[in-house]
Amino acid sequence: MPVNKAAYQQLIIDLQSKNVTLVAVSKAKQVQDIKALYDLGHRNFGENYVQELVEKAGQLPKDIHWHFIGHLQSNKVKSIAYFVQLIHGVDSLKLLKEINKQGQKNNRIINCLLQVHIAEEETKFGLDEKEVNLIMNEFANLGMENVKIIGLMGIASFIEDMNKVRMEFRYLRTIFNKLAPLAIAHSPFTILSMGMSADYKIAIEEGSNMVRIGSLIFGER
Repeated sequence: MPVNKAAYQQLIIDLQSKNVTLVAVSKAKQVQDIKALYDLGHRNFGENYVQELVEKAGQLPKDIHWHFIGHLQSNKVKSIAYFVQLIHGVDSLKLLKEINKQGQKNNRIINCLLQVHIAEEETKFGLDEKEVNLIMNEFANLGMENVKIIGLMGIASFIEDMNKVRMEFRYLRTIFNKLAPLAIAHSPFTILSMGMSADYKIAIEEGSNMVRIGSLIFGER
C-alpha cells in the first residue's frame, strides 16, 4: 500500500500542535514508499533490522534522520554507527559501551534512549527500573563522551485493555520524571518515546513527545 497522504497530513497537524515528533516506521516498506513520504517533507524514519536499514540508507537521501527502533545486538552497532540519528532500544551497559566505542571510531556522538520493559509480555526487551538506575549511575562515572542517553523508550502491552496500556505508559513517565533532574549535563533527558499506531493518543496524553507510527501511514504490513 502506498503512503496514505491524507492520514499522514492530519497526523502531522495533530502531533505538531502537541510538540510531538513522528518517527515513521518504515520496516518492510519499499524504498519508493519511503521516498514518497520524504517528498511530502518527512525526515524521521524508523527501522527494526540493521541490514534493511543499511540498504535503505544507501538508496535514499542523506538528510533522512534514521532511527533504529528494534533490538540491537552489540556486534551490529558498527554497521549503523556512522549515520544513525537515534538508537531507541538500548537495554544493557554492554551495548551502551559498544555504541560509545563505535562513536569514537566514527568521530561522532550517538544519541540513545534506554528501553524500559513496561509490557506484560515477557518476550519484549527492556530494562526494569532498578537496571535503568544502575546504568545511569554507571554512565555518569564512565565518562563515555561519544554517546548520549537523552531519554527513555517503552512499548506497551499488545492488548485491547487501554486502561492497562495507559497505566504502563504512566509508569514509564514516572521513571522519566525521576531521572530527568538527575541526568548529567552531557546527556540531558529530553525524549520520552512511547506510542505506536494503536495507542499513540494515550501515550501522548501520558507524556510522550515521540511516537513511532507505521500502519496508519503506510498501511498494514
